[in-house]
Amino acid sequence: MHIPAGIIFLVILALMFDFLNGFHDSANAIATIVSTRVLTPRMAVIYAAFFEFMAFFIFGLHVANTIGKGIIDIHVVDQTVVFGALMGACGWDIITWYFGLPTSSSHALIGGMIGAALVKAGPQALVMPGIIKVIIFIFIAPCIGLILGFFYGVLVHWIFRKSTPREVDTFFRRGQLVSTAFYCTGHGGNDAQKTMGIITGLLFSAGLLGDKFYVPSWVVMACYTTLSLGIMCGGWRIVKTMGQKIVKLRPVDGFCAESGAATMLYVASFLGIPVSTTHTITGGIMGVGSLKRLSAVRWGVAGRIVWAWIITIPCSAAIAAMAYTVAHFFKFFL
Repeated sequence: MHIPAGIIFLVILALMFDFLNGFHDSANAIATIVSTRVLTPRMAVIYAAFFEFMAFFIFGLHVANTIGKGIIDIHVVDQTVVFGALMGACGWDIITWYFGLPTSSSHALIGGMIGAALVKAGPQALVMPGIIKVIIFIFIAPCIGLILGFFYGVLVHWIFRKSTPREVDTFFRRGQLVSTAFYCTGHGGNDAQKTMGIITGLLFSAGLLGDKFYVPSWVVMACYTTLSLGIMCGGWRIVKTMGQKIVKLRPVDGFCAESGAATMLYVASFLGIPVSTTHTITGGIMGVGSLKRLSAVRWGVAGRIVWAWIITIPCSAAIAAMAYTVAHFFKFFL
């Protein structure tokens, strides 16, 4: 089978986004366990990357199918649209990484798809039920993460109410290894599938999958591997924001925040909802911090993060629209 050079280039670009997604989101996976000094940064990224890849054996492909055909009309997708979407997502990820803002790579990709599709075909190219679901979960995911983080915090404090602080610290230094593994598999199961969805949409639109939309096994393996490699490289600017600037964490706090976020991610992945792992873990951290006292959360930092969440989709859509326009004008993929 002859595969056009443009398709090969875009698959490589998509995997670059997947790597950048892992690089950007490594903060989500390791910030709590590094800030509590349970693991060194080097050991933390290796540990996280292993469990990100293990998601391959746990989750189905519901999120990949949502991204592939549930955000924009699959018949609008072509090489130029995919190029615009990926440039929008990668561009926004690099900007927010530079400023140390833990924004959503998932929403950057979705914004990129929306921006490129709007320029090509107008509003009728958008699959509004899928987009509305994503927008709703921009607000629901961190709220549920916050509630679950708070709930696990209350539960743990009640169970260990008669233990000494030293006993609690010793127990949860081991316990956080479990919660980090739990969170990382949830993260991998949701985030790697987003790149699978856009690659599969590209292959389907090019007629390389026949008349049936399905995710090839090589795409699944490539996306999980690339995401894990990105996690190993680590976006340290964002680790500092997530692990220390929002609230000062202890091992028990990290355990509760990760457990709350992981619970949300498992449910979302099995339901095929492409939620933001960044939003979810940030909500979990805020929930645990507010359990101590409301002033323990640095709400000014949290406010800047929330504003970055709100503008992610429109900003990545704008970058994608410009990239699509340039690529179309110069006929990059003809």
